[in-house]
Amino acid sequence: MHCPSSCSVFSSLHLHRLALAALVWCVALAASLQAAVAQRNAPPGQVRVGVILDLASTIGQRRKVGIEMAVEDYYAAHPTSRTRVALRFRDSSWDVVGAASAALDLIKNEQVQAIIGPPSSAEAGFVASLGTSTHVPILSFSATSPGLSPAQTRFFVRTAANDSYQTAPVAAVLAAFRWHAAAVVYEDSPYGSGILPALADALQGVGTRIMERAAVPIDADDDRIDKVLYQYMAMPTRVFVVHMNYPLAARFFRRARSAGMMSEDYAWIVTDGVGSYVDAMSPDDINAMEGVVSLRPYVQMTDEVKNFSARFRARLRRENPSADIYVHDPTVFMLWSYDTAWAIAAAAEEAGVSSPAFQTPQKSTALTGLDRLGVSAIGATLLKAVHGTTFHGLAGKFTLVDGQLQPPAYEVVNVIEKGARPVGFWTPESGISTALDGNGAKKLKTIIWPGDSSPSPPKGWVVSANGQKLRVAVPVKRGFKEFVNVANDSTNGPPNVTGYCIEVFDAVMRNMPYPVTYEYVPFPNSYESYDKFVPLLQEQKADIVVGDVTIRASRMFKVDFSMPFTDSGWSMVAAVRTETSTSMWIFLQPLTTSLWLASLAFFCFTGFVVWAIEHRINPEFRGTPWQQFGLIFYFAFSTLVFSHKEKLESNLSRFVVIIWVFVVLILTSSYTASLTSMLTVQKLQPTVTDVRELQRSGAYIGYQEGTFIKDSLRKIGFDEAKMRPYSTAEGYADALSKGPANGGVAAVFDEIPYLKLFLSQYCDGYTMVGPVYKTDGFGFVFPLGSPLTPDVSRAVLTLAESDEMAQIEKKWFGEPGACPSQGGSAAVGSANLSFQSFGGLFLITGVVSGLMLLIYLASFVYRERGEVRNVEEGGSGSASSSVRRLRAWLRHFDQKDLKCPTFKTWNEESVREGSQTRRWVDDTVRNGRGASSAVQPVSEEASGMSPFGISTGGSEMINAGSSPASELGTSFEQRMQEAPHSAETLYSVEMIRSTA
Repeated sequence: MHCPSSCSVFSSLHLHRLALAALVWCVALAASLQAAVAQRNAPPGQVRVGVILDLASTIGQRRKVGIEMAVEDYYAAHPTSRTRVALRFRDSSWDVVGAASAALDLIKNEQVQAIIGPPSSAEAGFVASLGTSTHVPILSFSATSPGLSPAQTRFFVRTAANDSYQTAPVAAVLAAFRWHAAAVVYEDSPYGSGILPALADALQGVGTRIMERAAVPIDADDDRIDKVLYQYMAMPTRVFVVHMNYPLAARFFRRARSAGMMSEDYAWIVTDGVGSYVDAMSPDDINAMEGVVSLRPYVQMTDEVKNFSARFRARLRRENPSADIYVHDPTVFMLWSYDTAWAIAAAAEEAGVSSPAFQTPQKSTALTGLDRLGVSAIGATLLKAVHGTTFHGLAGKFTLVDGQLQPPAYEVVNVIEKGARPVGFWTPESGISTALDGNGAKKLKTIIWPGDSSPSPPKGWVVSANGQKLRVAVPVKRGFKEFVNVANDSTNGPPNVTGYCIEVFDAVMRNMPYPVTYEYVPFPNSYESYDKFVPLLQEQKADIVVGDVTIRASRMFKVDFSMPFTDSGWSMVAAVRTETSTSMWIFLQPLTTSLWLASLAFFCFTGFVVWAIEHRINPEFRGTPWQQFGLIFYFAFSTLVFSHKEKLESNLSRFVVIIWVFVVLILTSSYTASLTSMLTVQKLQPTVTDVRELQRSGAYIGYQEGTFIKDSLRKIGFDEAKMRPYSTAEGYADALSKGPANGGVAAVFDEIPYLKLFLSQYCDGYTMVGPVYKTDGFGFVFPLGSPLTPDVSRAVLTLAESDEMAQIEKKWFGEPGACPSQGGSAAVGSANLSFQSFGGLFLITGVVSGLMLLIYLASFVYRERGEVRNVEEGGSGSASSSVRRLRAWLRHFDQKDLKCPTFKTWNEESVREGSQTRRWVDDTVRNGRGASSAVQPVSEEASGMSPFGISTGGSEMINAGSSPASELGTSFEQRMQEAPHSAETLYSVEMIRSTA
């Protein structure tokens, strides 16, 4: 078959298009390969990075060498990198203006994509703001001040540890030696002051208070440094935390050695501004710091670090023969500078940074050079790449979180004559330990302290900075001198200070772990207000205040208190009056309403249980419904006076009655005793029992002068015009005995120790009533942050747990509870007997009675189930089966149990002796009486009306037993054959047969 001409044309066109497409693809592939070859052969893109250092200093020169080596090492490890970092160095001359000028030059003229440096936090602050404006990332490995935050300056990156990180290990060192107070000395610069908030929080977290802080300017002369040191020498605190850069710290410790503060009893803790440069200090500087404990970021000496150190020292000798070469070169900051340069090279490669591209702002006029600075087009991309850069550097793992290097582990070192000696480690996970992994002992190794005279650590404070005795201020009181009494035995001699508080303080000082010398200094007129007495410590007129000074929250803002050594709280005392009860209803008062109702309920319940058990087997528990109801109540209540005469037949009911009689015995005995007490014992009733009653009546009240009670009474609503001050226990007694109507008071408010003393002296006629308002008792007072406070508190607790405290209280206040009115010969009020007091007895009798009733009902149902079934089968009616069954059970329960010994014996005797029932049947048949006239007398005599209202007929009297019944039935049938067979007679016969 031949193809048409149109198909030939189409095939030719299609082949032509395929050939054209193949040609285009080949040309494109060749161009791509040519471009790839050209790109491979093209030189790498240059990334300009500025570096700002103090090139005139030795530290700046060493860091310059380290940064250059980092860039060289990176590209030696990554030879195929598409970018190359070109370093542009500038000198800051350790000046903020010099650093700013260098940054402007690098951004404007060099158009750098990033800047490393500058070295100090003050310099980095302005440069970081400049980088944020121009979108140039600023990477600093030495600006560690917390005041410079990447969160506030977006393009600032801290490739070093924030200074706030080391506040936790500083606090841990102080806590390890239980130093509760310290003074802080810091460099007066952004670097020095930036750490203070974090340091205060860290020390507060371990219970250490900053007693004083002093700033030392960077350019301070010796006189300025000496002024700070002598100020601290006058303080009892001997623990100092120093945060300075090492040049200023070296001068500071030389002056401290000259002032005699690098000796015994002193402890110096310095931050990594010193610890990181100890190995680079001169022997004289190290000698001045001997005994100092310092921190520094821990760097593991890996093979890479050792290799870099060797190469670094060799290159430093080659480029700068006059430079000092240290054995432990390089420092941690040197390693951080190396890792920073490595990180910027890695980030530039990751971001694919090409040639500089700055967008110049479109402004008509430019007032300064800052206005003509452009904005880096690739700064944001490079910053993101820097934040994501992670590698294992020389100083450890390089990882940035929120623009900052993660906190490293810190090494604790002790400065000795040979340099720094490691004594422990601190990590965020394990705290202080002798091993880096935290598996060592949770302490530091032995430390050589300043003075090197004792292996034990310093106490951290001295009792008296000038070596004199402590001045212990005591109040001069006009009353209650049992607490503090100041007596002048001679005109010129020292005063004789005695009292409970004084003796307790002397005993506490004897229990201190070190000797404390002191003398008592009385302060007259202190009784007017202790709020004016306590500030003597702030005014430095006394070192300690001892007396009956109450611990209050408002005072703790100004002074420190020891643990309390007395009872806490304040309350009131009132006079009491004697009275006896004369109410006509007093016989109801011994028992509460709940106990009366519970007793009545259990009386009824016990009577019902006994009736239910005895009803079928005991003739005395049968009768008409009203008789049986009366019997239930009568029997139960007769047990109240043990006058019950009914004879019980069942052991179950006897056991119920035995338990119930025991309960009644206890209940009646308690009732009699309580009623006798109410009728015969006199009761002491307070004239006032409620604070609100005093406020409503507007009666006068009393308080002790000079105490805080007056202000407290005013706060709870008392009128100040109704308050009267008193200063002695005699004044209390006189005012209370007079009463408000005769110029006295209705109640006196005071602290618990004073009220106990008053009641121990005035036993009769007064009592403590009302609520107890909380306070913390009496305590010894110390200056705010005094190192004595925790040791005295421990000594107070030790004394309180010993017999010595009890002997002191007995000496000054007498035997506790010796007052008869407080001991209990006459009761203040009387407590009624409640149901809770007898709940156990009622529980026992209720459980026993209920259990006996259940046992009886269970045995009754089991024994009589056949009889009741026969009755159900013979019954008829329209009622449901459940109702019919219930009525059958109730009807059967109401019948006598003729099988019990009581009824069985009675029936046999009746048949054997010719009972009235048999004679009545014979006479009935003989005389031909009808059934109706015969059944009625039997029903009335012997049926026993059921309390359930169900009549059972006269079957109980006829059905007396097997033999008598059959004999009676036979005689009856023979006689009935002779009798007339009337309808009534036949009806009677059938009924008697059925019952027989």
